[in-house]
Amino acid sequence: MPTDCLSFRDTNYFSDFICDYLDEKSELKDLYNRFPTIENFKAQIEEKSKSFGSEARNLISQVLENQYSGIDISELTQENIRSLSSERTFTITTGHQLNLFTGPLYFLYKIISTINLTKQLKEIYPKYNFVPVYWMASEDHDFEEINYFNFRGKKIQWNSNQTGAVGHFTTDGLEDVFKVVASEFGPGKNAEQLKLWFQEAYLDHNNLADATRYLANALFGKHGLVILDADDKDLKRLFIPQMKKELVEQTAFTKVSETNTTLENLDLKIQVNPREINLFYLYDGSRERIVEDDGIYSVLETDISWSKSELLKHLDEVPERFSPNVIMRPLYQEVILPNLCYIGGGGEMIYWLQLKSNFEAHKVTFPILLLRNSALIKSKKQADKLSELNISDKDLFLDRNTFINKKVRKISNIDIDFSEQIKHLEGQFEDLHQLAQQTDKSFLGAVKAQEVKQLKGLKHLEKRLLKAQKRKLADEIERCTELQEQLFPSKSLQERNTNFSELYLEYGENLIVELITHLNPLSGEFAIITV
Repeated sequence: MPTDCLSFRDTNYFSDFICDYLDEKSELKDLYNRFPTIENFKAQIEEKSKSFGSEARNLISQVLENQYSGIDISELTQENIRSLSSERTFTITTGHQLNLFTGPLYFLYKIISTINLTKQLKEIYPKYNFVPVYWMASEDHDFEEINYFNFRGKKIQWNSNQTGAVGHFTTDGLEDVFKVVASEFGPGKNAEQLKLWFQEAYLDHNNLADATRYLANALFGKHGLVILDADDKDLKRLFIPQMKKELVEQTAFTKVSETNTTLENLDLKIQVNPREINLFYLYDGSRERIVEDDGIYSVLETDISWSKSELLKHLDEVPERFSPNVIMRPLYQEVILPNLCYIGGGGEMIYWLQLKSNFEAHKVTFPILLLRNSALIKSKKQADKLSELNISDKDLFLDRNTFINKKVRKISNIDIDFSEQIKHLEGQFEDLHQLAQQTDKSFLGAVKAQEVKQLKGLKHLEKRLLKAQKRKLADEIERCTELQEQLFPSKSLQERNTNFSELYLEYGENLIVELITHLNPLSGEFAIITV
């Protein structure tokens, strides 16, 4: 599996914010604790060791034992769960929504980045244990974001009227989706494996959280992945002090708002804005915001309300009903896990970079932040066609019009780049400007108008010739654009659109094995992989 790479900035698919972070721009250094280098994990281990106690270690290990009850678990995953009670064990965590059949391809890249980083850390710091954790976003309520996956240009969707935290959703209705899946996947060994995974995950489990755990374990259990559902009463109890501080002092709103002001002054795009209270309330199939008005706390869209003392008492009694939002979830994660590093996508990295001051207010260690691996996977046949058409990897990442224009210029037997002619014309008019300046300045306007007219005419002629060549070279251009569309479906990165099943049908188990072999989480580059 040959591998090439491209800088994230050169792909043109990642924001300047995240590229500046990868470049360690000085103006962003106050937003994170340590940059993700293998050497920086030594100090991160030391800091987390001091702040993370044995009570939380024992509890997380026990909760995971309970959550894995009845699941066929690998020896490596079992060993990882048990090791969490040891003060020498730390986690590397990624998180993801409970997308139907994993959703976009980057689900795999997140988890593989996490698994591979634990291996690299073990080599450098052998006296410690490092456990890869997938944090299921089971409390999320954005069902429309997760109820489908794309397969060969089709949207395979699960429709349901259920509301509230998606992890609680029953799997009713997925029998009909399975019929569609079975038809689309077709016959063959790899297709049968995919159908079996779908059936056993979604038809043999009662809720979406259990189904997702089963599927992720089937894909990555042999590699030691530990899957955590933090929607748990005992784990929420560990988080009560931070939730009380949030309810009473509204700490996150103050701290994150200050950081957002700093980012705005740097002209950087903000990913999330804090609420006055960044907690939801889970009850009776709903997940609604908690708000406060003149000392009375209430749940939006309900008749539920409390005084401050009543609310804090209620929190002590049923902490499982309180759910952190996107601002507080990262804090919750770092309170309950002996975590060193969070691995996420570009958008996630940005909102994490907004949160460090809130962590400091709660005296919780801020993790190292690592951008997940990204990759473009192309077949040997596609690679050969790209080579035959003289299309470079970097060319593939151009937007469609730029891609076509560059290709037309490259394969045309005439030069359709008028930049030299334009430069020559501008030089001539510069001489005319000087002549008018020395003779009669009233002619300056006329000279400028003529310059604009002729430059416009020259550029228009260039466009017409380019268009004519496109028609002449239509067949070859169509072959080029067809290849780009295969690799960038809907003009988007493959990893953000394609489901793993498309590739698994062709490559089977070798797909994950090869990705684990070739994706380096600390490389800081976008991988282009030929299978």
